[in-house]
Amino acid sequence: MISVTMDMVQYDCPYIDVTDDVDVSFHTMHWDFNTAQQELETRILVTGNDRGALTNGLNALQNHEGTLGFELLSRREDTAVIKSFIGQTNAMRTIRKHDGYITGPFRISDGSELWSVGFDTADNTDNALADLEIGNDFRVESRNATSFEDYLDVIQHLGATKSVLDGCRELSEIERRTLQKAVDGGYFRTPRDATLGTLAEAFDVSKTAASKNLRRAEGKILRRVVAALSDIDEENDLNRE
Repeated sequence: MISVTMDMVQYDCPYIDVTDDVDVSFHTMHWDFNTAQQELETRILVTGNDRGALTNGLNALQNHEGTLGFELLSRREDTAVIKSFIGQTNAMRTIRKHDGYITGPFRISDGSELWSVGFDTADNTDNALADLEIGNDFRVESRNATSFEDYLDVIQHLGATKSVLDGCRELSEIERRTLQKAVDGGYFRTPRDATLGTLAEAFDVSKTAASKNLRRAEGKILRRVVAALSDIDEENDLNRE
């Protein structure tokens, strides 16, 4: 399998249009493509910079001409979960034409989205990427070939993988951004290249707030990692029997 991660800009995608105009981001939780109706049904976590931004983003998506259906499932402060329907975009059609498939959740913000897609052969990958250049702007962030052994390892440890993914999805927007800034900035290196002071300055908050956001993010991720380690041990024991 060829795994490709790309930063994609589609000009016919309602989600991208909304994030280009409003300070909201979308994180897909579940999707299902109806081949008969050529519709994509998606359950999405929506996060706004504040409550007003979330309201504006939800209204913009619901009223977008490319939105075929919209349902608000839950909402709390600046975060909501929705179910929505859109038609098949040019990029979606191209991926499917070349037997591609989704391998991870979409993350959409600031007018672009991060795609994780897979192809069975290098030829399919090359042809899809060539066709995507027609009508889309994108940048390939990574391209990796996954061996049968690696693929089997993933399949055998789906429970552990899901546990870690669930931990990532539990992060609030500020927790995710703080953790990412800490990692990218070298907070966890020895010696440290970043401090609580630099994190606080980056997000215009106090050191105490930066520390709380970072600790909450670490706690959510590490709890899931520890649970995943136990799942891996159990699955390995079963495979040896």
